[in-house]
Amino acid sequence: MSDWRKTCEEEWRLHGAPMPDGRDWKSVYELRPLGRNLLKNPAPYGLSKDVSPPEPDLPDQPSRGPPQSQPDGDFSGWTTSVEVLPYDRSGIPEGAVVCALPQFSWFTMEQVVDLKAEGLWDELLDEFQPEIAVQDWYEESQLHRSIYQLQVKLLAADGSTVISQHVDAPAEDRDQYSHTWKEVSHVFSGYGPGVRFVHFQHRLKNSFLNSFFLTRFTDSSVTVRAVATGP
Repeated sequence: MSDWRKTCEEEWRLHGAPMPDGRDWKSVYELRPLGRNLLKNPAPYGLSKDVSPPEPDLPDQPSRGPPQSQPDGDFSGWTTSVEVLPYDRSGIPEGAVVCALPQFSWFTMEQVVDLKAEGLWDELLDEFQPEIAVQDWYEESQLHRSIYQLQVKLLAADGSTVISQHVDAPAEDRDQYSHTWKEVSHVFSGYGPGVRFVHFQHRLKNSFLNSFFLTRFTDSSVTVRAVATGP
């Protein structure tokens, strides 16, 4: 066994995991595919879950111009899109005069992690099937009962076949306001052979009523852990 292969096995506790000959284990070690967050730009607002999210900035005067639907920030590494939602008129009595209604929108951010490009190898993913842990933190913005959605898919080599997936859409208790970070997490295990990509997508709700109010996120992560879950 080469020194670099032995180093990978010992440091990542891969005893019993398939580690084929002929692989450049020095390059694998330098990529550090196990235990490292594989998402790019996991905190584009420059915030941390260890510090309370900032309070909303309430302007002295209403914003002028068209409603804003997308937050400002550096979202490099993410593919983003906006879905502007119809005005919600539920609960408004017929004939009532409404001066203004909030305009809600979903801001979607997604990334695809190429597990082999990050240093993992076929035999490890297919036979050892290490845990794939997903974690995210979103702001309790109180904008709406539904402000956050998560969808994570484990994909095959063709980039479209779904081998396993996890969906989460928590409902907020608007009677209990604490304005904290809320955790969403999931661990994939025993998912079967063939996984080569992780598609991470979350959506956060924003609103516009005289000014723009957003729901932030931070410290998103996709981590492969050296825990055997295969057959």
